[in-house]
Amino acid sequence: MKAIVLREVGGPESLRYEEVETPKPQAGEVLVKLKYAALNRRDVFISKGMYPGMKLPSILGADGAGDIAAIGENVQDIQVGSEVVIDSGIGWGEDQRISNPNFYILGMPVDGTYAQYISVPAINIYPKPKHLTWEETASLPLAGVTAYRALVVRGQLQAGETVLIPGIGSGVALFVLQMAVAKGAKVFVTSSSEEKIERAKSMGAVGGVNYRLPDWSKQLRKLMGAADLVVDGVGGPGFNQLLNLTKEGGRIVSYGATNGAVPEFMLQWIFLKNIDLRGTKMGSPQQFAEMLDFMSQQKIRPVIDCSFPLEKAAEAQLYMDQGKNFGKITLEIPQ
Repeated sequence: MKAIVLREVGGPESLRYEEVETPKPQAGEVLVKLKYAALNRRDVFISKGMYPGMKLPSILGADGAGDIAAIGENVQDIQVGSEVVIDSGIGWGEDQRISNPNFYILGMPVDGTYAQYISVPAINIYPKPKHLTWEETASLPLAGVTAYRALVVRGQLQAGETVLIPGIGSGVALFVLQMAVAKGAKVFVTSSSEEKIERAKSMGAVGGVNYRLPDWSKQLRKLMGAADLVVDGVGGPGFNQLLNLTKEGGRIVSYGATNGAVPEFMLQWIFLKNIDLRGTKMGSPQQFAEMLDFMSQQKIRPVIDCSFPLEKAAEAQLYMDQGKNFGKITLEIPQ
């Protein structure tokens, strides 16, 4: 089969389009013939060696959707030809609050979805949402469950609350926006792009501010007031302003730090304002299933920025690394 293999770190340019052996499903596994895969920021970090537990060579990619091509022993209630989406988190465990120490994500340390076929545990297979295309379905797993857990499970969003989403445009941030609007929240965003802010408003955001402006937090405070809930994947120097923009007794949920560590963290604002600061990562199988149900009930469709053929995965990652995308970037798998 054709696949994108990372044999050594060096950034997206190190990705290679190769012919590799097609995997065979072991007991308890199924073989999926993929139609689309989707990129996540972690893929770029892995290509640069900026991810814990590096193990190479590896086929990258966490997200994917396709047809069941073969079934291993001891697998029941799944038929060859079934249209499915893959939960890319393997081995979460029984505790809904935290993942098992052995939990991992497809696409390193084990082979992922930048390939024509992938073998995965049967318990990680779910029916393809009927209202979504193959491309939309493939873009959903990692970012979708991360957004759902951050907003609904850890964020405990209630209808009518004010939500702030910094750095709108990423896959997770856009899912948070769509889900928050669907749940009746008043959503505000930040971005370095006026175009992205306007696009977010067209999707239901009340307003937004360009964080490149020197007084962006003051402008946002005037526009928004203060947020009941902040869902942040950015971190970095601007994080202290998020503390300032959160209501007394409000919540901040952190799911990432694309801008790095927070310098001179203003700890006093946490206790003086009784702010709850909560971390989150991906989600459990139960939360994945809840996310799929919510997406189907609300008829939410993932935002797709663009698609590349599988052999152009390096170009796709370079495009993502520039941070210009608004929505998910997908890879079309050759059939």
